[in-house]
Amino acid sequence: MSNLSHIGIGMTSLRTRERLITRLGEAGISDPEVLRVMRDLPRHLFVDEALASRAYEDSPLPIGHGQTISQPYMVARMTQALLAAGPMHTVLEVGTGSGFQTAVLAALVRRVYSIERIQSLQIRAQACLRLLQVRNVRFRHGDGFLGWPEYAPYDGILVTAAPRAVPRALADQLAPTGCLVLPMGEGDRQALVRVTRVPGGFAQQILEPVSFVPLLGGVA
Repeated sequence: MSNLSHIGIGMTSLRTRERLITRLGEAGISDPEVLRVMRDLPRHLFVDEALASRAYEDSPLPIGHGQTISQPYMVARMTQALLAAGPMHTVLEVGTGSGFQTAVLAALVRRVYSIERIQSLQIRAQACLRLLQVRNVRFRHGDGFLGWPEYAPYDGILVTAAPRAVPRALADQLAPTGCLVLPMGEGDRQALVRVTRVPGGFAQQILEPVSFVPLLGGVA
């Protein structure tokens, strides 16, 4: 994807974005490519116009339907954790939401497959990515618990809402040595987890406490 920092630059100055990137670096985000993409993407396009002035705060914001756009730190943290396994060609995203995390992934991997259960959110996310001329994402309105077997196996899978445990269908769609990053647990007992496929099974690493909306099945 091309450099997008010029889009809407009059509304959200480069200085404001640079402050956010400084905060992300201080919080432990060290991957230079992740930081570059987080600086260049116009996050204000992915939130309601009334909230655009808050788009570069390091905080989640509501996007409707009881969902949020994740705080920039968490988008960067999950992306960095996913890419720590090495270069990835195909990534499955479960929970398109606003489309911001989708756009971050699309700038860093060859192909993104993104599933969203709430169709109106998916339609809006598609419009944002078309505006930004992002062409390496394929969308699906469907149940994230089921993954997207048609294009499996995936080098990486990123889940943007919290199931109680690792969904078996998603784990099964990982390529050998593939990596799954997701929040897991209930209520205030959630953790960000990285699951790696290894010979004979899966290895699990707990990264840090988090708070996400629950991953729901079905479609809406």
